[in-house]
Amino acid sequence: MKRLLAGLALTLIAASSAAADDHLASGAEIRAAISGNTVQGSMIDAGAYTEFYAADETIKGDGYTGAWSVDGDRMCFAYGEDPATCWSVAIDGDQVTWVKDGETDGTGTIVPGNPNDF
Repeated sequence: MKRLLAGLALTLIAASSAAADDHLASGAEIRAAISGNTVQGSMIDAGAYTEFYAADETIKGDGYTGAWSVDGDRMCFAYGEDPATCWSVAIDGDQVTWVKDGETDGTGTIVPGNPNDF
């Protein structure tokens, strides 16, 4: 039974990664969906997040700020002195999948505006 469940989980993860790669957004689509909105979700390594992506390309979170940009067809994030890190993005309605090296690295939901008043 454990082997069956483990196999099912791996199949779902692989399908999720493949699906994300098949529907990656263009830079213009990323900017249109994200700019001026909040995304809340979870990253595989970093855990839960809620961030507002202002039209002036600043990131506002709970107690921190950063910068975002679109480089080609990827969205990039810079916090403090750390260099920017970029992800491909799959967008399906209000759902976002962050894709790094062809694998799903996190997910989120686009929430209109800045409801948390960051």
